Amino acid sequence: MDAPSSGPETIAEFYARVEAALGPDRRLPVAVEEMPGWDIFPFEIDSLRIKPLAPLADSEPDRRGENEDECWCAGPFEPKSDDRLVWWNENWKLSTDLTGSGLPIMLWLSPMTHCDLPTMPPEVAAGIGPLMTTISAAIEDLPSVGRVQLAKYGDGGAHLHLLFMGRPSRMLQLRGSPMLDWEENLPRVPADVVRRNCRPIAEALTSTFGGQIGPAAG
Repeated sequence: MDAPSSGPETIAEFYARVEAALGPDRRLPVAVEEMPGWDIFPFEIDSLRIKPLAPLADSEPDRRGENEDECWCAGPFEPKSDDRLVWWNENWKLSTDLTGSGLPIMLWLSPMTHCDLPTMPPEVAAGIGPLMTTISAAIEDLPSVGRVQLAKYGDGGAHLHLLFMGRPSRMLQLRGSPMLDWEENLPRVPADVVRRNCRPIAEALTSTFGGQIGPAAG
């Protein structure tokens, strides 16, 4: 038996283990005992097939704003003309999309300082916890929301954007991680409803942290 390598596993070692589990068509079997077996899984299992596994890329691609000079934060901040802006102060801004979600509310929180989560300066990081608590509590106070879900992806943009998503109340099929699969198929929430749902979140933030309410919560 080969001796275990020292130190953390490499991506080549990880990928080799995944490859060993592939079928002859380079597809992984559907793990029906995992998410597909949950009562909240949104798809029928009989028609479900995982795509063939792609080879490892040569490197990770650059993301939008990887260069600070090309990030949105390098330009002038014009809150009055940003119709996505829910709330802001000198350190943070909270935004939404008036045209795009099937959930009662979907928000993203970003620092004014150019950073991602692993590169966040300590003075910026000190403020994120209280903000997350206030935003989460205000979202769960909305009558259409049962729970709030949080996510941080960051594969497309280099500037931190922490997502807050309100799971519709009493729609139990939308619990947990499948919610985003459902969200893409739900009808879009009208912009005026999004504004009404954003207003109490903006008011809670203004009351606790100061700052100003943006056009998306007006």
